[in-house]
This record gives sequence, C-alpha cells and structure tokens, in this order.
Amino acid sequence: MTQPTPYTGRPRTPAPGSASPELKIARFRRHARRLVWPALILIGTAAAVGYFTGNPPEPVAGWLQDWMLWAAAAAIVLLLVVVPYLRWLSHTYTITTRRVIERRGLVERHRMDISHARGYTISERRGPIQRLWGSGSLSLSNGVDAPVRLTDIPSVRLVHETLADQVEVSQILAHRDSHGIPVVRSGE
Repeated sequence: MTQPTPYTGRPRTPAPGSASPELKIARFRRHARRLVWPALILIGTAAAVGYFTGNPPEPVAGWLQDWMLWAAAAAIVLLLVVVPYLRWLSHTYTITTRRVIERRGLVERHRMDISHARGYTISERRGPIQRLWGSGSLSLSNGVDAPVRLTDIPSVRLVHETLADQVEVSQILAHRDSHGIPVVRSGE
C-alpha cells in the first residue's frame, strides 16, 4: 500500500452540483509472499553456478561445460525468477474516491473499473495462510458487470473498510446532488 499521508481532517465536501476531484486513496499489489519461491530459486541458482563454474564434475569438463552451466542458469533465472516478478509487478489495484481500478498484464494490458457511486457488494475470502499474513481476497460485484476480484491483497480488512466507506460516501453525495440538498459545513 502507499505510505500514509498526514491526516489533516476529513476533506471538504464539494458544493452541490459541482464536480468533486478524483483523489487516489491507495495503490497496492498482490501480497509479496508470492515472491519467496523465486527468491529462493535465485539464491540456489547463484550458489550452484558459483560452485560448479571452474569446478565441474569428473565426467564432464572443459569450457563447453561452463558455457552450458551459465546458459542453463540464465534460462532458470529468466523463467522462474524474472517472469514471476514482472507478473507480480504488472498487476496493480488502485482505489480512488470515485472507483476501484484493476490493471494487469505484461504484454496485453487489461483494465477493469467499478464505480463507488453505483454501489456494489463486497465479499471477503481468507484462507489459513492468508490469515497468518493478514491478507485475503475481495470480490466486488454490482450485479450488472463482471465482478472485480482483488486477489491476495495485503491488509484486506483495512481495504474492505475503506471500500465500504467510499461506497457510502459516494452514494450520499450522489443522493445529495440529485435532490439539491444544501451542505451545512461546521466551522463557517
């Protein structure tokens, strides 16, 4: 999640009928524990290459063996370390004051949005390992569009509460604007 900013109180409510700015609340990725295996593979590959370079087993020797060792190590690192890291890095979730945005894809980019003003149901799912790490998965469904699934996200309870608050605030503002209800501001 993004770093918290100093809390200066609740943002001022926009005047009825005026457009409220879209502010970014949080941006996050799937839980980073998915990168444990790629990190262990990288460490193991580096250790094996360091040990076997210049120290080949008895049946195979020569420069060809070192070249094959380095090529195999590069293929392993590329397929089992770099590709999973790039997949993790390219999948982001963004929560703004108006909507939830999911972006994913390395080569072909996919984007799904769901608006807070239309309202949606939030269902939370947490497995035993996810409960240990404080993560979980959320499914946001408005009954019309395809559900947006926020899979294996960190601090799932905080994200759930934030989404519920944003839906409530957006629906209150939409109701107020549709009925022309004046805003009473304290301290003025």
